[in-house]
Amino acid sequence: MREEKGLFDPKLTKDVRISIKGLMGTDEDGEDIELVTGGRYAFEDKRAAFEYMESELTGMKGTKTRVTVDPEAVLITRSGTVNMQMIFAKGRKHYFNYDTPYGSMTMGLATQSIKNELGRSGGRLEVNYLMDLDSAMTTRNKVEIVIRDQGVNGR
Repeated sequence: MREEKGLFDPKLTKDVRISIKGLMGTDEDGEDIELVTGGRYAFEDKRAAFEYMESELTGMKGTKTRVTVDPEAVLITRSGTVNMQMIFAKGRKHYFNYDTPYGSMTMGLATQSIKNELGRSGGRLEVNYLMDLDSAMTTRNKVEIVIRDQGVNGR
């Protein structure tokens, strides 16, 4: 997966409302997280990209998150107080370094499924994956992202 320059050209970018729901852990003891925030979105040639600023709710205040989606993979890049790059590709396992102000750790992602319903006006993205910390302590995770036009008065 490559991220082309110009995808966030102002002519291609629009303001959107981004709703993110995540379940981290197992179904019995999982932790639900829900965030609704404003961001920017672009779609061109079956590829989507969006970005937003993290909040205190996620524990990553001061971090910009950029998500790039193509027909085969999802790339999440975070920069700021937390730095990381995560790649989700069905049937593949990727490792990444998770750098925080408190230290770094190696994490693994095994993508189980990606459901991409993003188009010119936004849409929905769902990723199911297993995550492990230093090849131990595996958790089952799901994230669902819905992108909508801001519309009149941000609605």
